[in-house]
Amino acid sequence: MDADALASENTLLKARLAELEAALSEVQEANRRLEDILRTAQRAQFGKSSEKLSPDQFNLPLEDAELAQGVLEAAQEKAEAALQGLGAKTPRKPARNRGHLPSHLPRIERVIEPPSTLCPCGCEMARIGEDVSKRLDVIPAQFRILVTRRPKYACRRCSQTVAQAHAPEHVVPGGMPTERFIAWIIVSKFGDHLPFYRQAEIFKRQGIDLDRGTLSSWVGRACFHLTPVIDHMRAHLRGADRIFVDETRAPVLEPGRKATKSGYFWAVVSDDRGHGGAGPPIVLFHYAPGRGKEHPLKFLGGYRGRFLQCDAYQSYNAMTGMERDAGPWQLVYCWTHVRRRFVKRFENEGSPIAEEMLRQIALLYQVEKTVRGKDPALRLAARRDHSAPVIAALKPWLEAKLSRIPQKSQLAEDIRYTLAHWPGLIRFLEDGTLELDTNPVENQIRPIALTRKNALFAGNETGAENWAMLASLVATCKMSSVNPVDYIANTLQAILDGHPKSRIEDLMPWHFSQTSSLAA
Repeated sequence: MDADALASENTLLKARLAELEAALSEVQEANRRLEDILRTAQRAQFGKSSEKLSPDQFNLPLEDAELAQGVLEAAQEKAEAALQGLGAKTPRKPARNRGHLPSHLPRIERVIEPPSTLCPCGCEMARIGEDVSKRLDVIPAQFRILVTRRPKYACRRCSQTVAQAHAPEHVVPGGMPTERFIAWIIVSKFGDHLPFYRQAEIFKRQGIDLDRGTLSSWVGRACFHLTPVIDHMRAHLRGADRIFVDETRAPVLEPGRKATKSGYFWAVVSDDRGHGGAGPPIVLFHYAPGRGKEHPLKFLGGYRGRFLQCDAYQSYNAMTGMERDAGPWQLVYCWTHVRRRFVKRFENEGSPIAEEMLRQIALLYQVEKTVRGKDPALRLAARRDHSAPVIAALKPWLEAKLSRIPQKSQLAEDIRYTLAHWPGLIRFLEDGTLELDTNPVENQIRPIALTRKNALFAGNETGAENWAMLASLVATCKMSSVNPVDYIANTLQAILDGHPKSRIEDLMPWHFSQTSSLAA
């Protein structure tokens, strides 16, 4: 090998070594970042209370960890490529799960041909196969202008008559938004937690100048038209035999002050899927300026159910004395709330009593897992065979443990809490339609908390009431596996087209799910 060739190869080798060193440096930096994120997550989980993250924030370090993992993988791939260039053998990378690409998405194909298909021997090469890769692509949300023309026709002979189709009704008469665009705005805020000012920023990037006041006005008009739907959903809910109730804070701007006051969203849910019931799943949110007992007494007036599944908040106790034709409410308390107390005792103190209590509660949930979605009679039989013996032994065991531990301890308080609510906790042994916990309503409360976090507060009490109404509609669509944008757009159009009030049942979300081909 001559000196020039040797010098050239030496230069190439140095360049590849430099690439390898850079790739290894990137790997080390990505590893350091992952370790830092892990330490942050550990502090959030096990550190002092002042250092802990809220549940809504806890996903942030997890997302950062996943992002850093992607950086690490890319750096490793670069290092492996550099090693291959130096002639080193690298281990075969394991197959990755890249997800399932839905069949209904359009396919845009491109074919990448080699620069030449002419063999060095002079012959044209024949195609013997191909490698195919499929990747997920995106076109950013496309706005379009819907132009509606209404031709006019006149008689040339007499010029007496002019024919023209009637102008269709719109949510905003003479305005620019279609009903689908308004539905998109509604779902973006009340389903995807994007306040109006953030949506306005997104539209501006597309060259569309819309302020949040305009968006609010459009959505308010839609609220007016959708009120009959909410009223009919409420009528359905009032007829449910068992409902779930929970509440969450809803800050509202106080007029005349640069401060907020605490209101509350109360969620009422009917969900019979746990026992295979035919009733439609519904959630309704109610805004109230407080958390006192007068509020559930007011909005639950007219309900005909027997069972109220709730946590042990004292305001619900007033429901048992409520005068109703159906008789007083029977409160069904939540085992998840009990479990959380003993989880804390076990994690904080390592209490063997708490550990055993968690084992017993786990046995109850194992039984529930086997009968989920089954007929109420089958559920009740399984509970009496398997859950009732656990319950029968659990109460005297708790009473015995309570007598042997310090009465001022937190563990003693948790045991007293459990025993004080015992009748409501074991009511699930009396009826196969009841659940062990209030998870159906808690699952609906969580998105409200996230929207509240992003939007900070409602502008006024009327705004909070409209918030509750639209959140109810979006959440009920999701419970029925319906695309809420499609549903709200079609429902608004049907109402504007004069859908008769006598057939309002046809516009309910659970009926739309049976015909929509775009269900989410």
